[in-house]
Amino acid sequence: MLLETNTVIPAKAGIQYVTPIRRIKFVATLVAALLATPAAAQTYPAKTIRIITGPTASGSDIVARLVATSLSASAGQPVVVENRAGIIAVETAAKAAPDGYTLLVYGSVVWMEPLLRSNVAWDPVKDFAPITLAARSPNILVVHPSLPVKTVKELIALAKSRPGELRYASAGSGTTAQLAAELFKSMAGKLDIVHVPYKGLTPALIDLMSGRVHLSFAVAASVMRQIKSGKLKALAVTSAQPSVLAPGLPTIAASGLPGYESVLIIGAFAPAKTPAAILTRLHQDMVQILHTPTVKETLLATGAEVVGGTPEQLLAAGQADMARWGKVIREAGIKSD
Repeated sequence: MLLETNTVIPAKAGIQYVTPIRRIKFVATLVAALLATPAAAQTYPAKTIRIITGPTASGSDIVARLVATSLSASAGQPVVVENRAGIIAVETAAKAAPDGYTLLVYGSVVWMEPLLRSNVAWDPVKDFAPITLAARSPNILVVHPSLPVKTVKELIALAKSRPGELRYASAGSGTTAQLAAELFKSMAGKLDIVHVPYKGLTPALIDLMSGRVHLSFAVAASVMRQIKSGKLKALAVTSAQPSVLAPGLPTIAASGLPGYESVLIIGAFAPAKTPAAILTRLHQDMVQILHTPTVKETLLATGAEVVGGTPEQLLAAGQADMARWGKVIREAGIKSD
């Protein structure tokens, strides 16, 4: 016999009874909770998606805009790109709601700034969910043409014979150029080469081409034209394997420093606790976009190689960077500007 929904059943000692109306409400609540995340993912996206990235025309900005254009078409919603300075960009993304509508496309600033500063307001592992390792770009070891060296081994020998005389340029303290140089100095036997930091890449390259400084570990895209014109001499590339960005150029690892590697990574992230189904969709869409011929060719022309890797690859790359550069930063006493 069925009970009416408003029936109250008296409880016996030690036994708790649930009325049918309460049971119905409980089951309804449980089902709603179990279906909440899939349902949210099925309706995603239902509004504009925001991609936060670095300064205009930077490597991360170029990747973000290429992804945004195609992602808007596949998602059926507007995708806007918002340019912000490094720390502000990452902080904003870390504090955003984990609903898939605020994403971050950025380079190693995400995990490097916590190593270079003591007041960073985010944790690179706890506060972000990796989506894809989008692209990577090596540096190129370049020297002024007047420097009497043609190989990495010759540069190391010259530096050892002239301690404190050679000077290397970077676009500022804590930049990839300085980190790459300090790793090089350490692995080559603690070379005495003086760091000359500039306020930006342009003045650093101007002084390098004029001979005021002798060498630099420059971002590939920034020096390819000067290398081709003979204004700078390239010795090696900083990636572990030869790069299509510098055809025929050996790696530093294969030129006398086994195990050497320094590569700028650009990744796509979402705030931590973003639903897994949304992360999966974003990963699939972004990887498909990155591997289209037009996007690959455009990024290659701007000095980046498409990867389109898994979330696990991005996380592993970040953790490897933190381990490698953390040691270099501590030993060299490097602080960000």
